Amino acid sequence: MNFNDLKHSRIFEIFEEISAIPHGSENCQMLADFCVEFAKKSGLKYYADDNANVVIYKQGTFGLENESAIILQGHIDMVCQKTADNDIDFLVDSIKLERKDDFLSANGTTLGGDNGIAVAMILAILESSNIKHPPIEAVFTSDEEIGMIGAGKLDMSVLTATRMINLDAEEDDTVIVSCAGGSDFYVSVPTNNCKKSGYKVTAEIKGLQGGHSGVEINSGRLNSNIICGRILNRIAENYNFDIISINGGDKGNAITNYTKIELLSINAEDLCTALENEANIIKKEIYSTEKDFRVAVQYEKNINEYSVFSIATKEDVIYILGCIPNGVQEMSYEINNLVETSLNLGIVKTSDDEVVFLSAHRSNKESALIALQNKLKLFYSKTSGDIKTSGFYPPWEYKKDSELRNKYIESYKQVVGKEPFVNAIHAGLECAVFSSKIRGIDCIAIGPNIYDVHTVNERLSLSSTEQTYNILLNVLESL
Repeated sequence: MNFNDLKHSRIFEIFEEISAIPHGSENCQMLADFCVEFAKKSGLKYYADDNANVVIYKQGTFGLENESAIILQGHIDMVCQKTADNDIDFLVDSIKLERKDDFLSANGTTLGGDNGIAVAMILAILESSNIKHPPIEAVFTSDEEIGMIGAGKLDMSVLTATRMINLDAEEDDTVIVSCAGGSDFYVSVPTNNCKKSGYKVTAEIKGLQGGHSGVEINSGRLNSNIICGRILNRIAENYNFDIISINGGDKGNAITNYTKIELLSINAEDLCTALENEANIIKKEIYSTEKDFRVAVQYEKNINEYSVFSIATKEDVIYILGCIPNGVQEMSYEINNLVETSLNLGIVKTSDDEVVFLSAHRSNKESALIALQNKLKLFYSKTSGDIKTSGFYPPWEYKKDSELRNKYIESYKQVVGKEPFVNAIHAGLECAVFSSKIRGIDCIAIGPNIYDVHTVNERLSLSSTEQTYNILLNVLESL
């Protein structure tokens, strides 16, 4: 792909190289190796650990070589989502980039601009010989999208800097100064399967927008797993059926946009009609926010024997999906329009002997996060589910006397001609992990405009990326 018409074409050339390397969460080693080779080719010192984290060191340029070092940081993993008809294997295949007007996107998959563009910008700075900057510690972390695992395992003693610019934000007119903490809440319900005969009825909930469970949790985007619970709860009032399987979503931090239900019934036609009627009621109700929502229903014409959930498990599953808290729980009383506490039922998955439910929890206050976990424990105590939590990461609290924030605001004014918004977000950022481990660290988070992250509609603004890069260079020169 040709980027020669862009001033900072090298950023996008590197991004294209990154896109050719599979780098979904838990599959980061190849991109980590790419970063190591990049350091070697540039004659730079580096540190690489066993968790696919890489740190690359670059001395300051003339006049800034004795200034305090700064961390430039991004994560190397991406959320891998694809359209139903896309046959990409994210473990081995490249992302196919598409460029249209000012936007870079991918063909039928997530783009990986979150956070590959940060990696590309940082590598472009490390490679350049004509950018003024203080000593740089470039930190590339793994598995951010599944609980900030890489940052959590990084040996922070390899870093000397106490100021950091994270490049994982997604709005170029905003500097982020605080973020939510979070955790994953797993529940496993045994299916206690038994054999029954009947017609298999399949219902696919599809066409929803989906999105990021932090950034877009307050945007009106609906969760297909929750809609599934509403439908099942409603039809269970009047129709007899068994559950073969329910599967929806594969990322806890993505608002699920597709759920597939497999049911068993002797009266398949009546059950299909009931499913379609309920779907039509919901469609009318949510049309203003979810115009493409639909439920595709079909059934097999022959009676066969299937393994189905026990009656007790069926009741547990309908109770969970029909009643589980989901979405915004509390708004902040301190920061206008900030979602303070939320949760997202991102995964429902059926295996041979269990149904797993995974909710991603977020809060800008640690005490509220703990309270939410306790609420879910009480909720699930009414079921046969086995509970565990994992992936905890702390909130990143606002720093009142941030010199780095002030310098960024001044640089933004110089480049753009106005001040940026200073904001806190409900999504998690690795600044939280670094601030919990490096005493007194001064952090900000910035980034170019990226739309519909964690979905197949993800797209990156080229002009916004160049503007963000210009501001970043201005900041580095001023430190």
